[in-house]
Amino acid sequence: MTDAFDPAKLQTALADIHRAGMPGVFAEVRDHDEIWCGAAGVADIATGRPVAADMRHRVGSITKTFTAAAVLQLVDDSEIGLDTPIGHYLPRLVPGDRGAAITVRMLINHTSGLAEYLPQAYPSLAAFPVLAKTTPQSLEDNRFTRFRPADLIEMGVSAPATGAPGSAPGVYSNTNYLLLCELLETITGTAAEKYITRNVIERAGLRDTELPAGTQIDGPHSLHYEAWFGMIDPPRDYSVYDMSWVGPAASLISTVADLNRFFDLLLDGEIISPAALAQMQRTTAVISFEGKTIDYGLGLHRMELPGHGVFWGHDGSVWGGGAISMTSADGRRQMSVAANLQRWNVLDSSGRPQPHPIDGALQAFTRLALCG
Repeated sequence: MTDAFDPAKLQTALADIHRAGMPGVFAEVRDHDEIWCGAAGVADIATGRPVAADMRHRVGSITKTFTAAAVLQLVDDSEIGLDTPIGHYLPRLVPGDRGAAITVRMLINHTSGLAEYLPQAYPSLAAFPVLAKTTPQSLEDNRFTRFRPADLIEMGVSAPATGAPGSAPGVYSNTNYLLLCELLETITGTAAEKYITRNVIERAGLRDTELPAGTQIDGPHSLHYEAWFGMIDPPRDYSVYDMSWVGPAASLISTVADLNRFFDLLLDGEIISPAALAQMQRTTAVISFEGKTIDYGLGLHRMELPGHGVFWGHDGSVWGGGAISMTSADGRRQMSVAANLQRWNVLDSSGRPQPHPIDGALQAFTRLALCG
């Protein structure tokens, strides 16, 4: 059972995230037609400029839900087969036996066995996810690097496989979603960014959401502070960044209000068909970048809170920016929250991220926002 939200308690819980060490955090919570917006902290540490709930923000891998929805629209139109091998569509990018074994579904739910390209694209992160052996210098070196999707895909496809195609648990990989973007372009003849914009973002009426063409975030926004597990001290602003390193896998700019609107429409069957949504909500175990096992569907996370039911959504992180958006299965309760510091946990001697007060404060806000 979910209780009606208490605005004063929500604001206090949001402020607790800021007091725990987050420079700035802002959120929108919905309960039926009732909407609460809140913000705490600063958008710019140097000037003290406050964050606001309507700011635009890089939301990282929440982008994947948009990309998955675009692919599923083409499944609805019988232009793409979920269980058709990707080699049928993209034989040059995924050739031979792997192309014949890996299906479109396996790309969307991260069970393809294709490795993450990030350690190769960012040389000083080559030990990723063995974090203790990485350095953050590549983040600065590649701030204005323009990556070609085909080059990034080749890095992921040529790396050692993380598992057999279709095996569980899957392993989270941006390579999968760059391939889906190439699939969109091959089938539609339109760049993935344009197709997703026209058929998902504009269809949902999201006025403050975009896949950026440049390095800037247009409109009111926060700086994006990256700590890279304490190795960047003080944390550095990466709000200006060439996002071609992830493209339509994780480059979306949005607002917390737009995210709530999008997931409301998606889960109500207004962006893809009910049949496609049912496929989207078929989940499997996937290992995240952080080494956690998540319950993952076709571009959707499933989260169950005992006594309060099932919630659907996604989270995301890029250099300095992150967000979480979750919606209850019945559509009643929604929460989207954005934060302007990432990888705040420091590492112990074995290279494992250590608990930080921000973790508990963020979890407490999430539970209060979703459950009351």
